[in-house]
Amino acid sequence: MKKEITIIKSVAQAQELLGLSKPLHPLISIFQHADPNLRTNFSDETFFMDLYMIGLKDGELGSFQYGRNSYDYDSGTMIFMRPNQVFSPQNLKISKDSKGWTLLFHPDLIRKYELGKSINQYSFFSYESHEALQISEKEKDFINQLKKTIELEYSQNIDKYTQDLIVVNLESILKYCKRYYERQFYTRTNLNKDYIVKFEQFLDHYFSSDGLISKGIPSIDQCGEALNMSGHYLSDLLKNETGKSAKELIRLKLVEKAKNILLTTNSSISEIAFDLGFEYPNYFSKLFKAKTGMSPREYRNFN
Repeated sequence: MKKEITIIKSVAQAQELLGLSKPLHPLISIFQHADPNLRTNFSDETFFMDLYMIGLKDGELGSFQYGRNSYDYDSGTMIFMRPNQVFSPQNLKISKDSKGWTLLFHPDLIRKYELGKSINQYSFFSYESHEALQISEKEKDFINQLKKTIELEYSQNIDKYTQDLIVVNLESILKYCKRYYERQFYTRTNLNKDYIVKFEQFLDHYFSSDGLISKGIPSIDQCGEALNMSGHYLSDLLKNETGKSAKELIRLKLVEKAKNILLTTNSSISEIAFDLGFEYPNYFSKLFKAKTGMSPREYRNFN
């Protein structure tokens, strides 16, 4: 029997489903995990939510699959979710014994602001739960202060400055979390190097098999899945360690393979393009020239 999915379109609807009172602001709300009215038993219910979610779980790292290395912080964990995602609340494992909180906001809150245009740069909204952000006591205190400022703004009389100040503080939370994630990548550098090796091995195997011909150029999500992580997390990890995103590294690998084929075979440019997974040969030629400064034909003739 197919599971029924509940669609959550507003902050008020989310609050009601959670057993909480009507929000003080129509577009944003923060609730405490220790709230005695908070509903935590969802069995196997599934939801589709049109809201952004930011959650801080205070010292509850054990519930995430990713695990915690000895150099990771243990004061708190932050998780993020973007709109239009299917999720099950029981997977968030919110406990009423927690000192944590969850912030929900509707995209309309930031739509007219610069944050509405730039929110996609915060790729951690697309990370999996086991790729959560682990923060120190000092970092947690700072995030909590920003959270309290947002609460103060929507709890008092709303005026023409209210939404501006809420968005400013919300954006500050996101900017600091981006900084903390980069710190997390840095402190996990030894572990990350293992993932870089695994990523390179995956590409080597994929490119040496018939993967390019049968499946096409591997997507970032395919690469992430092969390494048991989200594509966004893998790309950010690689960017922090190598200075290049997963997409850039895949393209460089394609160009290197193309160089070998150009110099060791008499295959036509079109044949090489198709063998490398390109649907259109001109896309291949454009990429090759962008990376080498020469067209595939010029490269073959020059060498």
